[in-house]
Formats: sequence, structure tokens, C-alpha cells
Amino acid sequence: MNLANQQAGSKTGSTGGSEFTLSAPSEASRKLAAGWLWLGIASLVGAGLFAILLVLSRTPYVQDIFPWVNFFHSALVVHVNLSVLLWFLAFAGVLWSMNSSSRFIGVGWLALALSAGGAAAIVLSPFVGMGEPLMSNYVPVIQNTVFFSGLIAFAIGIAILVLRSLIAVPSAALWQGGEGSIRTGFYAAAIAAVFAFISFGWSYIFIAREGLDSTQYYDMLFWGGGHVLQFTYSLLMLAGWLLLADACGVKNPLPPKIASILLWVGLLPVSYALVIYLSYGDMAGLGDYMVHFTKLMREGGSVATIPLGLAIVYGIVVKGGTVASPQRSALFTSITLFAVGGGISLMIGESNTIITAHYHGTGGAVSMAFMGLVFYLLPRLGYREPDVKLATLMPYIYGAGQLLHIIGLLWSGGYGVQRKVAGAAQGLHGFAQTAGMGLMGLGGLIAVVGGIMFLVVVFKAMRRSA
Repeated sequence: MNLANQQAGSKTGSTGGSEFTLSAPSEASRKLAAGWLWLGIASLVGAGLFAILLVLSRTPYVQDIFPWVNFFHSALVVHVNLSVLLWFLAFAGVLWSMNSSSRFIGVGWLALALSAGGAAAIVLSPFVGMGEPLMSNYVPVIQNTVFFSGLIAFAIGIAILVLRSLIAVPSAALWQGGEGSIRTGFYAAAIAAVFAFISFGWSYIFIAREGLDSTQYYDMLFWGGGHVLQFTYSLLMLAGWLLLADACGVKNPLPPKIASILLWVGLLPVSYALVIYLSYGDMAGLGDYMVHFTKLMREGGSVATIPLGLAIVYGIVVKGGTVASPQRSALFTSITLFAVGGGISLMIGESNTIITAHYHGTGGAVSMAFMGLVFYLLPRLGYREPDVKLATLMPYIYGAGQLLHIIGLLWSGGYGVQRKVAGAAQGLHGFAQTAGMGLMGLGGLIAVVGGIMFLVVVFKAMRRSA
């Protein structure tokens, strides 16, 4: 393990300094966090393999190898879940494990085992059981027993993870100064996850299947909790920004107390989810239910992100002190993508690819922040330092691809191209529509190259312990 980093982190934690850094975890917590990191990386590898299957399942002659009529959509369901839901929550497991004491460590390993088993079942579900794939919002599903068994096992594992992270709180000495701000962000994200689970449960109890087709039902089921879960991701991202900014020498003008207050303020909007459910929880007004959750995410998600993001940008531009590093490039790319995605949210009207452009911006920002944190945490989890040159270049390639992808989707949405359709169903009748979707495809390919670079860097670092 990198003892210099460990000792430096411990010193900061013990003095309560203003540096936004994180003390080295205990050996038990370090091993558990490393386990969650392996699950997250495995999820990204699986997402890449299913992306290849997506291409093969639509390739002439090769597609005849796949005996399932809906294999393309089944593979797409698994790909989306692996690349977003499982990757994000597995990496949340890394951060929450590092933010916890060694209490109930066996419970932590149980959570990881359940989540890993559930992830494996989700991956296997297209091959071992027939079932209709549904591209429902936030959590697309395959209607077969194996998929739902895997999804439930994964959810139980994450629920146990969250509850342990709220109970196994580290000592008060580690909540001082800038480190306290980062831990506040991690802890607030766990509380937001509790609200997300409450929302999923409330929806399951009160949404009646009568009068709804399967896609509508699962859209409603995951709508409220899916929106609340975005606050979990955002709070983890914001705490990650503070950590990455400090790691690359950005002089954050915000005092730690103000940063902590902003993170708590960023959590407050999730309580409005209870108001929505109390007002529309009988699901008599489904339209109002959906609109209010959309407003909650769009307006509530900015209360902490904007001031914290602006403070860090001010530190980069005015205060200076930054050096080229993987953390700096990841931080810059993440903030840029989030600003673009957030700005696009103000343009959303009808259901078209503008919505897709929005969540590729914000989701890409979260993923990029997490990737930057992986580079930062690798030596602190007992692995080698990442390849600096490749790790510094990777975020810019990924970010450039995502921006081109987003611009293509935004352009196409302006011409009425619908989301969740492919081929002739897209209705690409003019040059502008075709060019927009072509730009989207080019950007997506460049982003995939960036993703492959990330995996190469991580696997090289994880080959041997430091």
C-alpha cells in the first residue's frame, strides 16, 4: 500500500485541517472497499461486452446466431443496468465503505455478496430465461424470474450497505475541517438513498397494474425512486469534486463549514418526495406525480451543485495552483458535462432526444467524477499508481466523445427525433436529422474509446498490489 499517502491522510484527519482530503481507512474497511471496486469495474466490463453483443445482434448473418427475437432489447436492458445502476451503486459502496468504521464488517461483506450475486443473475438473465424486455425509465427490466431475482438480491445488498454506512460512523475526530465536508457528502448521499428505497416501496404498494401496460407500470414503479436516487449520485459527485480539487492543487475558496452546509442543503429537496407521495401517493393523478418528480430533480438538484461547482471553477481559474493530473482532467470534464447536461434540462419539452442529451450530460458527469476518484483511490486501496499520462488523457477523450454525443442528440431532438427508437422508427427523413444522429454515433464511439482507456489504466494498476 502507498504508506506515504496513508500517513499524509491520517495526519490531515487528526489535525482537522481545512484540506479537502480523506484519511486512510482501516485495513478491514480498505479490503471491503476494494471488493466493491472490483464489482464496479466488473459491471463496466460487462457493459462493454453487452455493447458488443448489441452490435452483433443487429449485424446481418451474425444476428442469426442469436435465437431470441428480442435479444437486442434484452442485451440493451442489461447494458444500461450495468453501465449506470450497478456501476454507480457499486462505486457508492467503495465510498461508503471508506467512510465507515470497522463495525459490522461482516454485514458489509454480506451486502457485497448479495449485490454481486444479484449482478451475476442480471447478466445471465437474457440467456437462461425467456421474457419480454422493457425499456422502462431508470431501471429497464426483462420480464423473467432470473432477472427479477437478481434485481431484488442486488437491491437488498445495497439496502444493507446503506444501513451499515449510516450506523458504522467513524470517530468524531475524522469529521473535522475539509475531511468532515467530504464525509458529510458521503453520509448525506446515504440518507438520500434511504429516501429512494422508501419511494420505490411506496410506489410498489400503491401503484395498481390495472389499466397500465407493462412498460407504463414499470415506468411508474421506478419513476419516484429513480429521481430521488439521482440525489445520491449527485451528492457523492459533489464530495468527489471537493476531493479531486484538493488532489490537483485547486484552492477552494469555500470554508469547510460552508461546504458542509451546502451539502446538507443539497440533501433537503429529497424530503419533498414524501410530500409528492402524500399528495399523489394513491396514484390517482399519475401525470401530476410524474411532473412533480421531474421538477424536484431539475430544480432541487441545483441548490448545492451550482454554488459548489462555481466555487471550484473559481479556484481553478482565479486561484490557480493546479497541475496537469488525472484528477484535474477528470474534475474539469465532470464539471463541464454536468453544466451542459443541467443547461439542457431547461430546454426539455416534448419527449424526444433532448431528454436523452440531458441525462447523458449529468450521468456522464457523475461517471467521470467516479472514474477520477478511482484514479485517486487506487494507491489508497493497496494498488499501484495509475499510468499518469494515459489517465490524464482519458477524461478528455471520454468527455469530448460525450459532448459530441450530446450535441448530436440535442440537434436531432430539435428536429423531433424521438428517443428509445432505432432504425426506420427514428424517422430520419432529412439531412439535418441524419447528420445529428450521425454526430451522436461518432461521439458515442469516441466515448467508448475513453471508457476502454479507463479500464486499461485500472487493470494495469490492479494487476499487482503496491
